[in-house]
Amino acid sequence: MSKTAKAKKKVSKPKIKVVSKAKKTLASTAKKAPIKISKNYIPKDTEKYMCEKHKVYFRTRLNEWKKELIKANNEALYNGSMDDNNISADIVDQASSYIDKNVEMKAINRQIKLISEIDKALRRILDDTYGYCLDTAEPIGLKRLMARPVAKYTIAAQEKHEKNEKVHADE
Repeated sequence: MSKTAKAKKKVSKPKIKVVSKAKKTLASTAKKAPIKISKNYIPKDTEKYMCEKHKVYFRTRLNEWKKELIKANNEALYNGSMDDNNISADIVDQASSYIDKNVEMKAINRQIKLISEIDKALRRILDDTYGYCLDTAEPIGLKRLMARPVAKYTIAAQEKHEKNEKVHADE
């Protein structure tokens, strides 16, 4: 009887270990598996704020926006009116061309800054700080993020920053 009791104990112990290992691997696999959302998915207030679905949605939206900006910049730089082949003898035409190029370059510079903001927002998604105010750590809100995905502050904190900028600009 002692041999069979020992055999049962040996069999029962590995079963417990195998079950616990299986649970651990299932839990770790569930964490690593990427969440997929449909193309027409829109984050809802009823869902937990900044859940994985929200993060995937905003990451996708930010990456698509970044690709569009890069494509538009490349087209403006390489295919636009940025070339100097249109040198005219008329001074007015030259001035007009210069102003057009200047306006176009300013637009490209704004888009480059926006691409930088998109990159920062993507890093915040990885850091799990996306969607929360950098000043107050309060949720920014889905409506605000839908309107401005690169938002870093709540509306109140943004207004405070803008007032501070205005005060310092007036000095």
